[in-house]
Amino acid sequence: MIRGGTLIDGTGAPPRGPVDIVVVDDTIRQIRPVDESNLDRPRPPFDADHEIDAAGMQVMPGFVDLHVHGGEAPKNPEAEYPYKLWLAHGVTTVRGVSLSSNEFTVSEQARSAENEIVAPRIVNYQRPGSGWDDGPVEDAESAREWVRWAADNGVDGIKLQAEQPEIMEALLDEAPDHGMGTTAHLHQDGVEEMNAIDSARLGLDTVTHFYGHFESLLREGEELFPPDYDYSDEQMRFSQVADWVNKIHPVGGEEWNAYLQEHLELGTVFDPTLNIYVAGRDVMRMRNADWHDEYTLPSLFEFFEPSTDAHGSYYWDWGTEVETAWKEFYQVWFQLVKDYHDMGGRITTGSDSGFIYQTYGFGYVMELEMLREAGLTPVEVVQAATANGAKTLYEPMGRDNPPMGTVEPGKLADLVIAPGDTVRDPETPEWRHRGGGFSSLYGSGHMQLNEETDEVEFVGGVEWTIKDGIVYDADQLLDDVAAMVDEQEANGAVASQ
Repeated sequence: MIRGGTLIDGTGAPPRGPVDIVVVDDTIRQIRPVDESNLDRPRPPFDADHEIDAAGMQVMPGFVDLHVHGGEAPKNPEAEYPYKLWLAHGVTTVRGVSLSSNEFTVSEQARSAENEIVAPRIVNYQRPGSGWDDGPVEDAESAREWVRWAADNGVDGIKLQAEQPEIMEALLDEAPDHGMGTTAHLHQDGVEEMNAIDSARLGLDTVTHFYGHFESLLREGEELFPPDYDYSDEQMRFSQVADWVNKIHPVGGEEWNAYLQEHLELGTVFDPTLNIYVAGRDVMRMRNADWHDEYTLPSLFEFFEPSTDAHGSYYWDWGTEVETAWKEFYQVWFQLVKDYHDMGGRITTGSDSGFIYQTYGFGYVMELEMLREAGLTPVEVVQAATANGAKTLYEPMGRDNPPMGTVEPGKLADLVIAPGDTVRDPETPEWRHRGGGFSSLYGSGHMQLNEETDEVEFVGGVEWTIKDGIVYDADQLLDDVAAMVDEQEANGAVASQ
């Protein structure tokens, strides 16, 4: 029994409550409204094996992170590390793109499904050619053969890049026949031939990151890359991205709206991963984030530091001008996401943590904050993080009614129980003048001044994460992670490359 919480059910409906939620085994069985005058009185059923007092708290569906990687050396030697950080921040389902090798991911997926390990539910997306022994995918026929092999070997979907057009077409044509979804990071090596709208016209389900969008909106006669561009020089690669917004058709103009309208008609999902590039606009903030000392492994932090070897560790000489350009870039990116959402397009949440000073779990909460910054209401952000993610995972499988993603009878008991000021009504006059909001979900806490003691304290964080009806104490999960950090620091062990 979960007693007396305020429910945000993930459908986009406003908060309601208090309610009592009855969970039997792994399934939500009943949601019962409670008269507030009865909150402190015993209420049926009286024979629950376990009760959670959620009075003054908010109950939401378990969060869905559609863009994760498991790490491995040199970042974090054990998958237990990201698993516990995800669960500690309310993430009950992850889509690995990829989580790890296919063999390892299939094994972990099964163990998580049986709840033999403390881990979110795992959905296994792999890159073309991953896992099989027949060489690279280099033409349309080998692309189709790999999809057929993948479908028989535990792969749920495909993580594409900007493949050659005939390969992209074959992959996107074959995948639906096997109930497999598709998502794409349309990298710069191939985006001239295969941008976001080209890919969507071929049947791509989801565009992740910003890649492909701005290339699709490029004005005629503009050159995407400067003459001295070097893709392998990551400082150049990531700093020049911010200049793309000066080369596209006007924001809100005819071409802009036509582009988004076509995606809407095609049913494209936007999974923006806004958080993963946020250090571009303030690297000092991210390098010194509150959680690093206690929850970021030394090996992971070493990976984050400027390096010409580690992907995403490109802040070799970052300063005011490039950060200003990134701040301007973000305003356009935010508008793209907001305009598509307002048209009726589906927005989801993905974190891509393990790069660029983003620690697992914490980066996911930042994604919620950034969707709020983009202009979605708090309830709309929760919908993006829950129901929208569940639909995106299960629709390719032919399941229009996902087993999770909303809080309603008959759905799996995947739930987040969090501080009562996480989701606020923007119409409330005083809402802007106090703390809380999604920052209340950070495991490191939300800083506030205790006005009675005049002491600064860190409050909040998820209280309970429930997956398949199993209740996890978020504080204990974080203590486990902190112990991993302490052990690595004590041993002086930084995983070698």
